[in-house]
Amino acid sequence: MEEKKDMLGSAPVSGLMLKFAIPSIIGMLVSALYNIVDQIFIGNAVGVSGNAATNIAFPFTTACMAVALLLGIGGASCFNLTMGRGDIRRAGYFAGNSITMLIGSGVVISVLTLLFLTPLLKAFGSNETVLPYAQEYVSITALGFPFLILTAGGGHIIRADGSPQITMACNLTGAIINTVLDALFVMGFHWGMKGAAAATVVGQVVSAIIVIHYMRRRFMTVPITSEHYKLQSATVKRIASIGMASCFNQLAIAIVQIVLNNSLKHYGALSKYGDTDPLACAGIVMKVNMIVFSIVIGLAQGTQPIESFNYGARKYDRVRQAYRLAVIAGAAISLVAFAVFQICPRAILSLFGKNGSENYFEFGARFFRIFLFFTWINCLQPITSTFFTSIGKPIKGVFLSLTRQILFFIPFLLILPCFMGIDGIIYTGPIADALSAVVAILMALYEFRVMKQLENEPKEVDYFAPRHFAR
Repeated sequence: MEEKKDMLGSAPVSGLMLKFAIPSIIGMLVSALYNIVDQIFIGNAVGVSGNAATNIAFPFTTACMAVALLLGIGGASCFNLTMGRGDIRRAGYFAGNSITMLIGSGVVISVLTLLFLTPLLKAFGSNETVLPYAQEYVSITALGFPFLILTAGGGHIIRADGSPQITMACNLTGAIINTVLDALFVMGFHWGMKGAAAATVVGQVVSAIIVIHYMRRRFMTVPITSEHYKLQSATVKRIASIGMASCFNQLAIAIVQIVLNNSLKHYGALSKYGDTDPLACAGIVMKVNMIVFSIVIGLAQGTQPIESFNYGARKYDRVRQAYRLAVIAGAAISLVAFAVFQICPRAILSLFGKNGSENYFEFGARFFRIFLFFTWINCLQPITSTFFTSIGKPIKGVFLSLTRQILFFIPFLLILPCFMGIDGIIYTGPIADALSAVVAILMALYEFRVMKQLENEPKEVDYFAPRHFAR
């Protein structure tokens, strides 16, 4: 434990970033590839309707990730903040309670999804052509929700314990299994949507088993006993309050996806593209963009133990340095993605099936180039939102997590198409991206000034007190 404290508080920040961010990035990429791999096989084996169905199903996965981040990031941040203050006894309860809630919430979401599957799919934007494919897919993937949530959330707890490589290995193992079984079930056995769904669930089960084994046998920072898994209301509330920013960011993505799907269905039917092609194209574009977004989120999550521990230890210069490194790396990656999206959108679309019409490829290329025009500054909002969560200021993190999706995207999505038709949907993306980036910059600069003031405060200040976080 002392070795870990010395590492987070004194080792070079750039080296710590490599240690924590790279495994985190790989883990997030693997999570994104679960859906990407499914859609590639489905697009080539089933066609455009299958692609549209995975887009309709995507909000379910996003909702699961929201819960995983609420409890995983919340538990990990509380764990590291408490360890930074030297409160070893209390830290174990944050890890144990987080795992218990991850498992319980996964079961609840799975049951509710299966009970209300068809109404939910229709609410998420499914038309009659796509509905049977979506039903076939989600009725199986819903069985894996408890394992998905435990894997995604538990990975943050494992990373907070100082084992980011285990988190990476956990996610990578599941992804490899998913890919191999996709090829076997979808292309070999010709099971279509059911095959892709079954491959996904099997991979998630294996990953969840690795998480359970680590928590029972290998957790090293503090001893975790059965007592730590018993829920405590104060502990759960604290975990939820700290994890709200990351959770709301994912919930906002899910809400946007639902509104976007319904808008594409409505305005697509009024255009030359029809109501299915825009759904399929948008699903591909959003999931490809999730690869970039996953890298950025991985960077942000990699900074979480560094920022949390050093903020608790009053080493604010190291907190600022970690944030700046994440922004620089995120901007560089986003610029590369911007270039790829502008230069070869049709080639990317072709990976998900080549049997689409000319209208399908035309709409998809325009959606890539315009909707994702400000990809190169998208890194600011998630990195800054996670930054506020990491230093224990959930209110600011929650607000920032809502800016792009809720405060900017949805209003423009509802207004612009009334005047511009389906083109209004396409132009909503860059407008929301630009506005949220400006807000993130202003909030980060202000917080750096607050840190300068905190450096002069007495060391007796309790950095884990709610009044301090609300500041």
